[in-house]
Amino acid sequence: ERRARRILPALFFVMAACLPFAWLWLTPNDLKDFGQSLVAVSTFSSNILFWLESGYFDTAAELKPLLHTWSLAVEEQYYILFPIFLMLTWRLGIKWILIFLFLIFLISLGVAQWGAYNSPTAAFYLLPTRFWELLIGAFLAFYLTFNAHFKILAINQLLSLLGFGMIVYSIIVFNKSTPFPSLYALIPVLGTGLLILCAVPKTLIHKLLSIKFVVGIGLISYSAYLWHQPLLAFAKHRNLESISDLVAIILCTASLGLAWLSWKFIEAPFRHKNKISRSSIFALSV
Repeated sequence: ERRARRILPALFFVMAACLPFAWLWLTPNDLKDFGQSLVAVSTFSSNILFWLESGYFDTAAELKPLLHTWSLAVEEQYYILFPIFLMLTWRLGIKWILIFLFLIFLISLGVAQWGAYNSPTAAFYLLPTRFWELLIGAFLAFYLTFNAHFKILAINQLLSLLGFGMIVYSIIVFNKSTPFPSLYALIPVLGTGLLILCAVPKTLIHKLLSIKFVVGIGLISYSAYLWHQPLLAFAKHRNLESISDLVAIILCTASLGLAWLSWKFIEAPFRHKNKISRSSIFALSV
């Protein structure tokens, strides 16, 4: 229920907002692809669709308005499979669960490393090569369920700075030629894990991430994620596949404005159970 309230209302709103622009601006073939992506997004399988579509004669990836939802599909597939795994293994105890998860982690990471060089499109889009990334979060959740954060400030300070540095390094150094998600992906993923674990109060990173502006960006980040790709893709369709840096900056700024609006009037209301009941959220989702 929490995931449905968090993810679906804003997602479906953005999908609906894309419809008139797709109808007006897309060619018949592109409109057909867009229709298929609407169905795929609704069934949490858009990563599989975009993997199957990737080919020599395919529309350039950056021209697909819903391309970015591949990562949402991976996330939702994980949300479906991981609880089933826990239900099947819970009676074995935490120790065996963690052993099984660690084996899955190693297999997934190994397949990701192999796939990044031998089948890069499948490795990029599909859950088996992304599972280990999500398991980092699961391991942290298990750890923090039974243990407290590190008590020594200097350790938290050092590790949170290291984690932040790993993320910044990835943003600056990684590019289109970086094999991904290979072992290179360990850098931003472990960096994020270190932030979750060690960016506790009194650390510099905690103070940085507590600045109101940064917190505000965090609040609207999901909606910003939803808006940015459709804006850029439709602009490229209108301008025959190329837009200036100025237009790109304007569109990115517009995505933040739209993100605030959809967070304020779509995301936030649907999170309140007194406004939208459980039965309503499931009925609307279906």
